[in-house]
Amino acid sequence: MFSEVVYGIEKYKYDLLEKELEKNGVEKKAYIKEYKKLFKSVVNFKFPEDPMDQLLAAIEAVFSSWNNPRAIYYRNLNNIPHDIGTGVTVQSMVFGNMGDTSGTGVVFTRNPSCGENKLFGEFLINAQGEDVVAGIRTPKKIEELGDIMPESNSEVLVTGLAASPGAATGKVYFSSEKIKENNGGILVRLETSPEDIEGMNIANGILTVRGGMTSHAAVVARGMGRCCICGCGSLELNEEIKEFTVGNLTVSEGDYISLNGSTGNVYLGELNKSDSRLTDEFKMILEWSSEIGAMKVLANADTPLDAEVAYNFGAKGIGLCRTEHMFFEEKKINHVREMILAENSNERKIALKNILPLQKLDFTGIFEAMKGNPVTVRLIDPPLHEFLPKERGEKLKLAKSMKITMEEIENRMLKLEESNPMLGHRGCRLGITYPEIYEMQSRAIIEAAIEVKKSGIDVKPEIMIPLVGKVEELGYLRERLVSLVDEIIENSDLDLEYKIGTMIEVPRACVTAGEIAKEADFFSFGTNDLTQITFGYSRDDAGKFISDYMEKNILDADPFETIDIKGVGKLMEMAVTLGRGTKKGLKIGVCGEHGADPKSIEFFHSIGLSYVSCSPYRIPIAKLAVAQNSIRGRNYSF
Repeated sequence: MFSEVVYGIEKYKYDLLEKELEKNGVEKKAYIKEYKKLFKSVVNFKFPEDPMDQLLAAIEAVFSSWNNPRAIYYRNLNNIPHDIGTGVTVQSMVFGNMGDTSGTGVVFTRNPSCGENKLFGEFLINAQGEDVVAGIRTPKKIEELGDIMPESNSEVLVTGLAASPGAATGKVYFSSEKIKENNGGILVRLETSPEDIEGMNIANGILTVRGGMTSHAAVVARGMGRCCICGCGSLELNEEIKEFTVGNLTVSEGDYISLNGSTGNVYLGELNKSDSRLTDEFKMILEWSSEIGAMKVLANADTPLDAEVAYNFGAKGIGLCRTEHMFFEEKKINHVREMILAENSNERKIALKNILPLQKLDFTGIFEAMKGNPVTVRLIDPPLHEFLPKERGEKLKLAKSMKITMEEIENRMLKLEESNPMLGHRGCRLGITYPEIYEMQSRAIIEAAIEVKKSGIDVKPEIMIPLVGKVEELGYLRERLVSLVDEIIENSDLDLEYKIGTMIEVPRACVTAGEIAKEADFFSFGTNDLTQITFGYSRDDAGKFISDYMEKNILDADPFETIDIKGVGKLMEMAVTLGRGTKKGLKIGVCGEHGADPKSIEFFHSIGLSYVSCSPYRIPIAKLAVAQNSIRGRNYSF
């Protein structure tokens, strides 16, 4: 085929040669040698063995075909100008002739003859594409593929948002406790909460009815490298009787389902999976990207394991370590709950004293894993009620440890309830109301950093205060934390550099960034919350209407996946200009989930951000996008 297309050797010559070889009983493996002899006899040079020579010859053949009689006739027939030229698409070969488990085919989404809205096409097993289009073999109808490969007959049960890529299959369980008890399975929840961290980590995959691309399930699953599908609104979940329904179909606890986290498809039953592997070409692209990229790529990582994965993917540090995810470990959670439900500062300090050494161990592991690269630790951010027990058994356990009644536990929990907790008592507001919490966390960070530095690793801790909207909030907390941290360092007889900065995730912080920069050593845009507050969209519920908005051209893209340049982006650009106007060279980056979106990275590059930070398994995407934008050197206009 190569000889015919590239060098014009008629195919019939090879057909005649093949018949002669077959007649003389020549083995198939000897055919190639005879083919090469025929090739040389016609063109008077050896068949090109070097792949690059073959590729260049093929490309030249495509360009040359522009002026062959058939092409000229076709252009005349269809009134196509003769001077517009042609292009060549170079695509890696996919082999369809590797046996009875491979093949080739041509399909259309509609019948091209009558327009019927039905899959239409043909295929051949153990064949290349040319075999179908050239008429060498008689193809089969696409409908017959299900008979030949009945395992390709997988019914899509429901489709949600492809929140975290990968594939997973397993038995359905409706609680983290059941997942732990069975050492795996598919965790199906209305929505996950920080309390589900351990179950999510053990689960093969995660499926939620609610939530978007930046919901708790999506963010945590991406960090863990766990397959996840969110926002399956058509799935009716009944946790009480442990089943869910889709239309007339019911799936009970213990039934098998399969998830495709790259498409959002949920399948009934157990499908075959194959492991993904890192190829040498992948590693080479990653190395090139690291050399070229203008912005640094950091990781969102909350555990030593996450940090290690990120480091191995080439992350230049951690841009977001969410401390609240650490609080749900079995050793800590009861002390955390005691802290939250404490009636006074003294009770709270006793609970914090128990959490301190455990929190310190977390940071020690992360600092060691990052081997001297900077680590930005965000102090506790979510509303406190998220950490409280929901099951009666857990409440009884807490009442016993606190030596108070069940009624008192429920009364104290009631006081913490909020109508709109994501805009309520969280972030820096918690730190100002209960400064001892932020002080404990800062002590754990710095004491861990000192220990690791004594072991020979040059630690660079950065403390990040979330949800600041006024410079006075940051100023109040910075003053207290600097006083504490400096005293710890002074008593250690060790020099340790540290930074205290803030997350920019409230619109007011963007428009007053010049003032806030006076108290900040760095800015990090929390684009998830900044998008949520700017639009007034709940990031957990917006999936119900965003697809309609995109279909009706109200939105170009989901703003929780790709940054809204005209609105949220304008606020970001303003914050960068104002912040660096106060502090020249201020370190500013992004730690929201937009940090791995190529289109968003193009914009972040254009406004001069120092870095992007994303989930460990999304680092390769971010590094490639950063490198590509460094090469293009684009400036973005609003």
